[in-house]
Amino acid sequence: MSQLDKVGKPCSLTIHCCRSSTYIGGRYLKYSRNVSQTRWVIDDERMGEASVEEIIGGAILPIFQGDNYKFHAAGREDIDVRMLGTGRPFLVEIQNVRVKNLRAVGSQGWDLMREGEAEKQKQYAALVWISRPVSDEDLQTISSLKELKVAQKTPIRVLHRRSPLEREKIIHWMQVERVSGSSQYLLLHLCTQAGTYIKEFVHGDFGRTQPSIGSILGCRTEILQLDVTDVKMDCFQEE
Repeated sequence: MSQLDKVGKPCSLTIHCCRSSTYIGGRYLKYSRNVSQTRWVIDDERMGEASVEEIIGGAILPIFQGDNYKFHAAGREDIDVRMLGTGRPFLVEIQNVRVKNLRAVGSQGWDLMREGEAEKQKQYAALVWISRPVSDEDLQTISSLKELKVAQKTPIRVLHRRSPLEREKIIHWMQVERVSGSSQYLLLHLCTQAGTYIKEFVHGDFGRTQPSIGSILGCRTEILQLDVTDVKMDCFQEE
């Protein structure tokens, strides 16, 4: 064993200490169609006026005086989709907090949200245009469908960031009503399995979603507006 060199000067050590993360959970509502869920930048250009992540995280971080935060949510909605009803479950992870004794959900909240995410159901309200006048038979046909199995290939609009797969999803129920003053618009209420692409279920995505509202009615259909009205999970419910 070789002899160690003699130390000619005092040694110096650097110790970095940090606290365990604190988790804050809840449900958020989003009323704007120009706010993304997370910060969205494409080619150094910001998309949308703000993000849910920054609005919530930016408000919470100063309270806890943490170093940083991470935003986690049970699924996501597109920038032009509102989040209504009881809201979407989320967690904000505050790193290295300096303020104690605030009410927090604990890290088990993350496990609770993830365990329920795969089993959750979501409810929507969609404003739909069809290429011909809406008939009473159309309303009856759509409303009578229960536990409808739908095969969805990865939508064209997300192929740049999602694997090209085919997924089977369930439409649990649908209710439809006419829109006053127009014969070619309808308001579609539906409850679906988690992960269902609603926009594609309406217009069919060039046949990549089967069946779709368009194929069921035998005409062209387009979705004009979409709102999430409820996320069915036993997670962060209002007391």
